[in-house]
Amino acid sequence: MTKHLTKAELEAGLPHILDAPKDNGRLEAIVIRPAEDERQDLESCEISLEGGTHGDRWVQDSHMHSEDGRSHPDVQICIMSARCISLIAGERARWPLAGDNLFIDIDTSLENLPTGQRLSIGSAVIEVTDAPHHACGAFVERYGREAAAFCNVGVGKANRFRGLYGRVVRDGRVTVGDRVVKTESA
Repeated sequence: MTKHLTKAELEAGLPHILDAPKDNGRLEAIVIRPAEDERQDLESCEISLEGGTHGDRWVQDSHMHSEDGRSHPDVQICIMSARCISLIAGERARWPLAGDNLFIDIDTSLENLPTGQRLSIGSAVIEVTDAPHHACGAFVERYGREAAAFCNVGVGKANRFRGLYGRVVRDGRVTVGDRVVKTESA
């Protein structure tokens, strides 16, 4: 069984997470969820307004829908701080369990990435949405209650340690190692 970190262990990693670059970050991992409880770690993939992160179940199985019944574009791409998941998950092989699509090394705080902020990654552009992203029961089971609290409360909430959602505004290909650059907001 994997050991879950204590509150003290999580707080000890806080300075490293908060030291993430404000701009010119890096895409550290890409994960798709083809089916419930299934994860695939990719080196590269297409993302689009129509398909989200290609191969991800978002198209068929989103938790949020638009008026026409389709998966809502505001929750197309799940994004999480690579520094945060590295601390919480420990080994790299446990990152995909979070269920996020893109793990980026950049300051994910609301102050740094407000709603409408656009991020250029590879040949794609993603716009940050205001859809809330919180640690759920599965997150607690996989990483522990303290990790969920670390992400959902106080400094973690203000810095969106659990992550954020984005919508695709320019289709393109993203590859691990791509720069993550803030571009002109909407």
